[in-house]
Amino acid sequence: MGAVNKINDGSYDSKYATYLKLFSGEMIKAYESATIAKDTVQTRTLRNGKSLQFIYTGRMQAGYHTPGTPILGSGDPPVAEKTIVCDDLLISSAFVYDLDETLAHYSLRSEISAKIGHALAEAYDKKIFRIIAKAARQAHPITAAPGPEPGGSVIQLGTTNEYNAQALVDAFFEAASILDEKNVPKQGRHAVLSPRQYYALISQVDSNILNRDYGNTSGNLQSGEGLYEIAGISIKRSNNLPFLAGTVSSVPGENNDYSGDFSTHCGLIYQRDAAGVVEAIGPQVQTTGSDVRTMYQGDVVVGRLAMGADWLNPRT
Repeated sequence: MGAVNKINDGSYDSKYATYLKLFSGEMIKAYESATIAKDTVQTRTLRNGKSLQFIYTGRMQAGYHTPGTPILGSGDPPVAEKTIVCDDLLISSAFVYDLDETLAHYSLRSEISAKIGHALAEAYDKKIFRIIAKAARQAHPITAAPGPEPGGSVIQLGTTNEYNAQALVDAFFEAASILDEKNVPKQGRHAVLSPRQYYALISQVDSNILNRDYGNTSGNLQSGEGLYEIAGISIKRSNNLPFLAGTVSSVPGENNDYSGDFSTHCGLIYQRDAAGVVEAIGPQVQTTGSDVRTMYQGDVVVGRLAMGADWLNPRT
């Protein structure tokens, strides 16, 4: 049953060729369902190189034409660049022993595949959220006229207000005002809160803020869903926000700087241009072949991902 096109030479690899594809699909599905940041920032694929260059373009000016003078196109906008490199290979692995798989009363490989996918997604999100938090404290790379372009912004909630629902709502509207004043596009605005902050918004704020598309107000409160947008900013929740970790140090294998003191942060509001991600190897699964399986009576299962992230446009 597991052979491809009924081609079976008796070896383990050919006899169970399609089973690995099912396992790989489960890992990738778990990764895509667990990652929050993936579709909220700029993502590029890295091929045949060690880094990727992003170009900033500043504002242009308009002026009046004087009759008889040539138009030479001398009003080019100021530009700057940002280079993002790829970190070392990120892996998550496990050894699946044949006997354990035989005796287990559940699908051991499915369970491990989900855990590998979640581990890679967690590492992915942590990197991006730290970069976005750092972007809020950066000046814009373009300083030439008619700039300088606006940099990042930090909204102060006040001491012990990180779980105060009204303070959070006020911060959303303040952030929307700041982004509008910086001429940041309304499309692609996102907020990421901790689960406790998210549920505080549902339980403490007037129910008019809930999304009626999920059903009536009572149903929304019971399900814990329905809060998806405030001031045009879509809301997500995650346990991988930087402030939940406090101070973070760099670790070997990171070629971009994700370190910093995030202890005073309590959430992120940003637009998709705030950070960039380069991916050299998307999420993949590898397993050992029949020789290793015979020797060790099991398989080593490896999930891998090669990516790097850094801030792009701090005004967003």
